Amino acid sequence: MRFEELKAGSSIFIDANIFIYHFTGISEECSLLLERCEGEEILGFTTTSILLEVMHRLMMLEALARELVTPGNIAKKLKSKPEIVKQLTAYASQVQKIPEMNINIIPVTQELCYQAVAWQQKYGLMTNDSILLAACRQQDCLHLASNDSAFSQVENLTLLQPMDV
Repeated sequence: MRFEELKAGSSIFIDANIFIYHFTGISEECSLLLERCEGEEILGFTTTSILLEVMHRLMMLEALARELVTPGNIAKKLKSKPEIVKQLTAYASQVQKIPEMNINIIPVTQELCYQAVAWQQKYGLMTNDSILLAACRQQDCLHLASNDSAFSQVENLTLLQPMDV
């Protein structure tokens, strides 16, 4: 299913890569999906763990784009040079725009973590992916926007992937 096929009034969970593609200008489809959420045409959700992942990845991308670090193990380079991290600000303002897009942020609770373990064991998902799936199930949401094909094996979940990436 394509993003534009999602009917008005539908709910959708949004994975980190969709936000990254939007903020880096890689995918117009992802930007249009988020605009539909912002316009309240569809109801968007994500989790606090996805916010953290987006924040981390955008910070590293900003450091690279500003040529403050070289490619290769960027997180390690930033960790050893806090003076560079202090210079990075664009990523923070981008992440703060996510709730402004009318994206509902689901907190990662202890119970959600325990539910995620069952999804890890059933589908072999990594931790953040299993938490996202647990949150989808908790909200009775049947749609997930992600470019991660690991979700394609999940029963009773419609994976929507950008086609322009």
